[in-house]
Order: sequence, then structure tokens, then C-alpha cells
Amino acid sequence: MISNQQSLNLSPFMAIYNLVVPKDNMLRQINDLVDFTFILEELKTKYCLDNGRNAVPPIRMFKYLLLKSIFDLSDVDVVERSKYDMSFKYFLDMAPEETVIDPSSLTKFRKLRLPDEGLLDMLIGKTVEIALEKEIIKSKS
Repeated sequence: MISNQQSLNLSPFMAIYNLVVPKDNMLRQINDLVDFTFILEELKTKYCLDNGRNAVPPIRMFKYLLLKSIFDLSDVDVVERSKYDMSFKYFLDMAPEETVIDPSSLTKFRKLRLPDEGLLDMLIGKTVEIALEKEIIKSKS
């Protein structure tokens, strides 16, 4: 199984999220209530487990694509906004001071890990379904 590759975040700045990302923020609610580990199961055949350096965690890469879809942003724009939008960083499980990915990484992730267009749609659909069940969002639009 792919490990989540995310260890306990020991940044001294993590508490800032409690000040700047309100509890009713949609991204905070989605992040807090949706268990994204289903992504690991869906993508386990797409990663080599014993070769090369650790990839950016697949859940984080998927969340970038989810942000792209929710906010109708380009790869470049979603990465740029992730540099300064604290709700994006919170959603991506990043420390406030952590650097973002290169936008080309999203293209590679889509082409190498999600070559089947239906897989991305299914993963986004499953996330929306969970968010609807938890009443974080009200409609499928």
C-alpha cells in the first residue's frame, strides 16, 4: 500500500490556521470531515513502491486537482493561489511556510497517475458525494 507519506507536521506556525481559516470555511470543513485515504487505494497500482524518491503525496496532488475543479483555475493559477491563500494551504495539509509544487507536477500527475479521464471524474465525484452526505455542500453544481 502507498503510504500517505505525510508525517506529523511540527511547524510552529500551524496554529495560525485557527486564526485565519474560519470553522465554517468550505475547504476547512471538507478537509476535516472527508477521509481522503480512498485516493491511496484507487492509485496504489500507479506508484512504484520500491524505486526512486518519495513523490508528492497522492492525496495532496488530488487535492490540488480538486481545488482546480472547485474554483475553475488553471494549473498555474491553483499553484499560485496555494502560495498565499491559507484556506488552500490548510486544505492541502501544508505548513503555512511550506513551499508549493511546480505547476508542471500537476500535468505529470494527471498523465502518469490518472491517464484514464474517468478515474479523475470518479474520484472528484466520490469526494462531492461525501461532502453532500456531510452537508458541507448543498448541491452537486
